[in-house]
Amino acid sequence: MRRPILAGNWKMNKTIAEAVDLVRAIRRGLNEIKDVDRVLCPPFTALAAVKDLLQATEIGLGAQNMHWEEKGAYTGEISPLMLQELCQYVILGHSERRTYFGETDEAVNRKVKAALAHGLVPIVCVGETEAQYDAGQTQTVVSAQVRNALAGLTADQVAGLVIAYEPVWAIGTGKAATAAAAGAVIGLTIRGTIVELYGEAAATAVRVQYGGSVTPANIGEFMAHPDIDGALVGGASLKPEFVDLVRIAAQTKAR
Repeated sequence: MRRPILAGNWKMNKTIAEAVDLVRAIRRGLNEIKDVDRVLCPPFTALAAVKDLLQATEIGLGAQNMHWEEKGAYTGEISPLMLQELCQYVILGHSERRTYFGETDEAVNRKVKAALAHGLVPIVCVGETEAQYDAGQTQTVVSAQVRNALAGLTADQVAGLVIAYEPVWAIGTGKAATAAAAGAVIGLTIRGTIVELYGEAAATAVRVQYGGSVTPANIGEFMAHPDIDGALVGGASLKPEFVDLVRIAAQTKAR
């Protein structure tokens, strides 16, 4: 059985003081939920403060991005060496990074390798745009993103990371994919590509989340699908109701 994982991506939201207030509001409730991994991904500026608040809990901490180099003349960047001291997870290849900051599949692959080399668990994001979805290119696009992001890894490395399937047209739009549609992409395209590249064992072991307009109202539907192992949650993770979302997810998977 794959252990479900629910991660809250706060994106460019919350000052340090606001992050502290939110964590204090949700920490106890999140920590009481067992049988699923819970991860908070605040902005870089709040990582240290949130880390301190999570010390006595089982809640994981993640960053939202990183550079692939350990150090150097990369003004404004954060290295895996810096993140090692703060968190356990790092989101890589999010569609907003690809769209607004020109991240390529090659860059994502370099970051994935660097994260693994420094003991960080990558949450690797893949997903098609609305135009690609309308053109029937979902399988081609997502398979290529998986191939390129994981190029050069071992089967064991692939088995230990997390993939987040986030159709770009569903992120922040309120227009979530159906569980059946998301599950089909995850089961047939993402796991199917991994079977081809790394074998059945790796494809069975790797955890794949869904992301895109996830709320407490629809998380149960997604978690009921056998191929969906959790969610990468955006806006709904910025409120105390995130605890309810995670609780529903855990209860659904336990059935």
